[in-house]
Amino acid sequence: MQDFTEVIEAVRGTVGLVAGLLVCVAFISLVVGGVGIMNIMLVSVTERYREIGLRMAVGARPRDILRQFLVEAIVLCTMGGLAGILVGRGSSELVRVLARWPTVPSPGAVLASVSVSVTVGMIFGYYPAWRASRLDPIEALRYE
Repeated sequence: MQDFTEVIEAVRGTVGLVAGLLVCVAFISLVVGGVGIMNIMLVSVTERYREIGLRMAVGARPRDILRQFLVEAIVLCTMGGLAGILVGRGSSELVRVLARWPTVPSPGAVLASVSVSVTVGMIFGYYPAWRASRLDPIEALRYE
């Protein structure tokens, strides 16, 4: 003899396990994406040594350089987040039209995804920005 509460508890346990696994996969994806952003920004810093050296030589402070590259990383991640939202919303509309399933956009989920995207940009863009801000202007101008 089985009780429906046992079935409900089993389903809750399974849903909890799947949700936990999805959170783990999402976290790993964010870390991998963040490392990619950091590598892109490090290459950008390396390619722009002379520009950074010139800016510092004419009076830019290290915090100005740090802010420039940090804003660049945040804008890069925000644009990626917005592209993801557009693709997700477009896919949702496609499912609604083709499969005739009702889909409801979630403003909270959109806000959360943009917030996570900006946070990933800040966290993983900080090291390249810090590295750029610590360059010696003379060495940066001499770099070839």
